[in-house]
Amino acid sequence: MTSAVHSVGPLTPHLYAPDAMRPLRAKEHFLQADTQVELHQHPWPQLTFSTRGVIRLSTTDGSYIVPPSRAVWVPADVPHSISLMEYAELRTVYLHPWLGPHWERCEVLEISPLLRALMLALDTTPDGLPPADPHAAQRERWIAPLLVDELERATQIRIDVPLPADKRLRQLCETLLRNPAGRATLAERAAAIGASERTVARLFRDQMGMSWQQWRQQAVLAHALPLLARGMAVSQVAAASGYATDSAFCAMFKQATGKSPTAFQHRKKP
Repeated sequence: MTSAVHSVGPLTPHLYAPDAMRPLRAKEHFLQADTQVELHQHPWPQLTFSTRGVIRLSTTDGSYIVPPSRAVWVPADVPHSISLMEYAELRTVYLHPWLGPHWERCEVLEISPLLRALMLALDTTPDGLPPADPHAAQRERWIAPLLVDELERATQIRIDVPLPADKRLRQLCETLLRNPAGRATLAERAAAIGASERTVARLFRDQMGMSWQQWRQQAVLAHALPLLARGMAVSQVAAASGYATDSAFCAMFKQATGKSPTAFQHRKKP
């Protein structure tokens, strides 16, 4: 029996608005599994990660999978929502718009120990309450340039599932997302939307800057990570992701993430 999705509002970003005096603002939330943070946007960029739990951040252009070892950058004014597949301890840092980096699209980043320490050092008290640290504003101004420098040095990792503008190609992509275990070939999937395999392959390269195989791998990771986070056996996740053998799935997974599937299995908080 599946759990019902619990929808919540955008977690009061207006109470953490960065400004010239406080260019970095941080907030933390402890959210239960199957929580959906509704679509929202704000005029400043953000960096989001979870100290525990895998999250999925979605925009109109696709989805980004964020395990605890990574963070996702969201530019200013980009509508986004967040889905939690398990209990998660969520930390978000808002940056004043004049701070760098000025990336125009969402990016999944590897979190260095220093970057993690800087984000966790920020006060998380909302406006209207006295900060837990009376020197919070001063510390935020000191931390800001170092945090931005560390951000710009961070390794960018593709754990996202972009969606194309072409209607036929989008139909093909959404069919696979609904059934990642399906083993139809690209030629068979292309025929189902009235196109040739060559045409579909070209559209993937032109519209998304990646091959069909690369896009399918991203879709499989997006499907597999939440299942692993729920504690599902690797063999079951491999089968649900369309892989005939566990070894083939594990090899793909480790090449893409740098870790084995078992590294992403977590015991749910009671």
